[in-house]
Amino acid sequence: MLAILLALVFAAVELLPGDAATATSERGESAADVAARRHLLGLDRPVWERFIDWMTGLPTGDLGTSARGQKVTDLLADPFPNTLLLAAVAFMLTAVVSLALGCWAATRPGRLTDRIIGHASTSAFAIPEFVVSVVLLVVLSLWTGWLPAVTTTGSDGTPATWTMLIMPALALVIPQTGWNTTIVRGALADQASTPHVEAAYLDGLPTHRIIWRHALPGAVPAIATGLATSTGMLLGGTVVVETLFNYPGIGNVLASAVSTRDTPLIAGVVICAGAAISVVLLAADLSRARTLGAQS
Repeated sequence: MLAILLALVFAAVELLPGDAATATSERGESAADVAARRHLLGLDRPVWERFIDWMTGLPTGDLGTSARGQKVTDLLADPFPNTLLLAAVAFMLTAVVSLALGCWAATRPGRLTDRIIGHASTSAFAIPEFVVSVVLLVVLSLWTGWLPAVTTTGSDGTPATWTMLIMPALALVIPQTGWNTTIVRGALADQASTPHVEAAYLDGLPTHRIIWRHALPGAVPAIATGLATSTGMLLGGTVVVETLFNYPGIGNVLASAVSTRDTPLIAGVVICAGAAISVVLLAADLSRARTLGAQS
C-alpha cells in the first residue's frame, strides 16, 4: 500500500503545473539556467524512472535529495520527531477522553447525559481542524492571552515550552475525540446484549462495574481499531494545524515542498507518516487478534 501511495504521489506532483526547477529558480535566471537545473534534478527523465530510482534507495534509508540540493533525511531529522510528539500527545488525550466519555454515556443509556454526549460527539467530529484551530486562537490567545498564538523553538529545534503544545494538540484532539467517543459508546452498546453482560445486570451488579469489568474488555477490538484509524487523521491534520500555529513539524515542510514541486521531499514526508501509521495499525491488529483469541 505504501508503494502504491508513493507512486500516486510522484504521479500527482507530475500533473501539477510547473516543476521544481521553475519553482526554485531565482529572479533573472535565463531559460538555459533553468534547463540546466532541470537536467541536474533529473526532471528531464520519465517520472517512472525517477520513481524507481527513489524506491531503490529507500531500503538503505536514502530518501533522495531535495530540489535545493539538501538530503531529505536531514530536512526531516528535526521536524518529524516534533510531529510525532504532537501526534502522540493528541493520541493519548483522545484515547483517555474518548474512553471516559463513552463509558460515562454507557452507564446512563437513553438518559439526558447519553444524548448530550452523543450529539456533542457528532458535532465535534464534523468540525474541521482548521476551524477548531481558529476558535482556539481567538479564545485562548487573542481574547484571554492564556496561551501563545505561535510556536517558537529552542536551540534544539523543539517547542520552547510545553504550553505551546496545548492548542495544536487540542485542535487535533477535539474532532477525533468526537469520532472515538461514538465508537466507544457503540462498542459498549453492542456488548450490552451479550449473555455475560446481561447476566451481570440480572445479578444486580453496579452499572459502572459492569461497564469496566465485563463490557469494556469485549469492546477493546473495536475501540483499538477506531483509535488506530485516528492516527492517520491526526497525522493528516497536522499539515493544517502546524501551519496555523507555526509548529516546527512536517506540516510546514510538506506545505513548502508542494509549493516548490519538490517530489523527493513530499515522498519523504509521506513515507515517514505512512510508516508511523502502519506501525499503529499493526499494533491495533495484534491487539484485536489477541483479544479475540482470548475470548474464543
